[in-house]
Amino acid sequence: MADEPLILGIETSCDETGVGIVRGHTLLADALASSVEEHARFGGVVPEVASRAHLEAIVPTMDRALREAGVTIADIDAIAVTSGPGLAGALLVGVAAAKGYAVAAEKPVYGVNHLAAHVAVDTLEHGPLPEPAIALLVSGGHSSLLRVDDLARQVTPLGSTIDDAAGEAFDKVARLLGLPFPGGPFIDREARAGDPAAIAFPRGLTAPKDLAGHRYDFSFSGLKTAVARWVEARQRAGEAVPVADVAASFQEAVCDVLVGKALDACRSSGIDTLVIGGGVAANSRLRAMAKHRAAKHGVRVRTPRPKLCTDNGAMVAALGSHLVAAGVAPSRLDLPADSAMPLTVVSV
Repeated sequence: MADEPLILGIETSCDETGVGIVRGHTLLADALASSVEEHARFGGVVPEVASRAHLEAIVPTMDRALREAGVTIADIDAIAVTSGPGLAGALLVGVAAAKGYAVAAEKPVYGVNHLAAHVAVDTLEHGPLPEPAIALLVSGGHSSLLRVDDLARQVTPLGSTIDDAAGEAFDKVARLLGLPFPGGPFIDREARAGDPAAIAFPRGLTAPKDLAGHRYDFSFSGLKTAVARWVEARQRAGEAVPVADVAASFQEAVCDVLVGKALDACRSSGIDTLVIGGGVAANSRLRAMAKHRAAKHGVRVRTPRPKLCTDNGAMVAALGSHLVAAGVAPSRLDLPADSAMPLTVVSV
């Protein structure tokens, strides 16, 4: 382990300022500063607020990570940074910081894909990723199915959301139910006391006609609207809204679609490893349902612990470590912040 490169990762794609340090597959530090409370009063992430929060947090978070790992910036062998996708202003803070530290310490820098990093972070807990693998990435901004043949060089998108992402739907339904932002953890908590079969909410893009053209794509806008109409009908009738049952039924519908399509991708491609990442991967029902159904088909599910599912610097460092080990060349110092970086690009 001691002869493996020491990699530092910087993550600033949305509302979390993360700095992680890894050696090989061993996590040495994972420092995080969140601006989520500043966004909560707006009911969602405000890009300008996020960017300013990153500016204030990046240096203290960097210092904390280096102390936690017991190293200095001079000890680092390479710096990895989220180059995209994400909020443009937020990405710029991280990319500029990475360039500054790289120049000051004379270290190579790797601009990496945020979504690929969500796959890579699993290696910090479960070791090298079997390739090929299917990856299901679910967060506030993304719901994607990927085929990962080579995490350093070949990631193929199979499907993605055509409207609301899963995490976005959780936030919007939470607002309907009077629950705080971000909605995912609060819906998960409420759902534990509810009946997932209480309300028959729709499963988007699962009808035969939809599967013909959108077999691996996701749509949660219709589900969100169905929940809104159901809640409004109860309120118009002067009846109490059973929050726990609504949360459980909504959550069941989301997880049913995510797991069903992910396992379909595994079966159709003959791949027996499914990696689930992104903030929604911390959802307890999604994790339980995936493992239960996958076991019936001989598919192994790998999911990082909840803290590593949400945005963090450790995942960026993990992908950087993988790129260095695979012999991928570093990025140029004029690497961009690309808010719309495609899934096919692992590093720039």
